[in-house]
Amino acid sequence: MSSKVAIVTGASQGIGRSTAIRLARDFASVVLVARNRENLDQTAADVTRAGATPLAIDLDLSEADAAQHVVDQTLSTFGRIDALLNIAGAVPQIDLFDMTDEQWERGLALKLHGARRLTVAAWPSLKKTSGSVVLMSGNSALFPKAPYAAVGTINAAIVALAKAFSDRGIADGVQVNSVLPGPVMTGRRQSYLDHWAPLHNMSVEEATAKFPLEAGIARYGTPEEIAELMAFLVSPEAHWMTGSTLRMDGGEVKSI
Repeated sequence: MSSKVAIVTGASQGIGRSTAIRLARDFASVVLVARNRENLDQTAADVTRAGATPLAIDLDLSEADAAQHVVDQTLSTFGRIDALLNIAGAVPQIDLFDMTDEQWERGLALKLHGARRLTVAAWPSLKKTSGSVVLMSGNSALFPKAPYAAVGTINAAIVALAKAFSDRGIADGVQVNSVLPGPVMTGRRQSYLDHWAPLHNMSVEEATAKFPLEAGIARYGTPEEIAELMAFLVSPEAHWMTGSTLRMDGGEVKSI
């Protein structure tokens, strides 16, 4: 895979950042896409140290023309696309009856439509390389709840979108899968715990221990663990796996 090129969205933090750094071991070049330029530059430095050539593109994938810009810049710089990992997309966790139309649209624009546009824009290049696509969803796709209505709804749509792309990919030679992480300790989750704990008369340590127990798991996952799954899915060893929805959740989902 010494000449291959991967695009990773949401690469400025969390799972996206860890995935970009992990892929630097397998790909010659890694394109990093996110809104925060300072954080992207930090990821780019780590990708370089891991052995790959980075290209940092700071833009908002919720904008209609952003996806084509990413593809055009990738092809003009590296000439090919072998893997696309759609990880960007923080969705607000707001109760079903409290969410405004604007908040719904913001979540849909980045995580769902951003991934859809970028996959469509990259598809002709992925056909040429028999490439791979991963769309990141989440366990809430399987059990949407009123307090997290947008998260569950949009994650379920991501799974359906990946299935549709994988169906087209059978004829076009493009592999497409989706990943459903369970509770992962990212910077965003830590910030939430830091805010939530004092509001409920708990220490941050108590709050951090509370949530895995309520989810029925032993501990939070790490971004690095999800990154390993992402790397496997875009490796040659996994290329016959397509149209699959893979959970990595520490056993949070109890159903068969």
